Amino acid sequence: QVQLVESGGGLVQAGGSLRLSCAASGSTFSISAMGWYRQAPGKQREWVAAIASGGNTNYADSMKGRFTISRDNIKNTMYLQMNSLTPEDTAVYYCNALTIATKLRAPEHYWGQGTQVTVSS
Repeated sequence: QVQLVESGGGLVQAGGSLRLSCAASGSTFSISAMGWYRQAPGKQREWVAAIASGGNTNYADSMKGRFTISRDNIKNTMYLQMNSLTPEDTAVYYCNALTIATKLRAPEHYWGQGTQVTVSS
């Protein structure tokens, strides 16, 4: 079992910055990759960024150059640094973890409860 808890959301003015955190607990050694998703009201959940245990990162096109994903394996915490925020970034941001596939188990996704990010104009 893996538990994920997001924090760091809040209200920020356009052009400002926020740093989100995702603390993982439980069977953290089984995590192969982590990522961030977001969901705005009335819209589908959207992939934001991902990071593998070795440190390789990927970003959605609209987030490149503004968002930075990182991971502290000692603290079992993932971060999303968000800069140059716009009202279009307003959404609930969710942490996701993918577990390692084994002969006994297929990889599994775990989700946090989400943290609200609101960007005012």
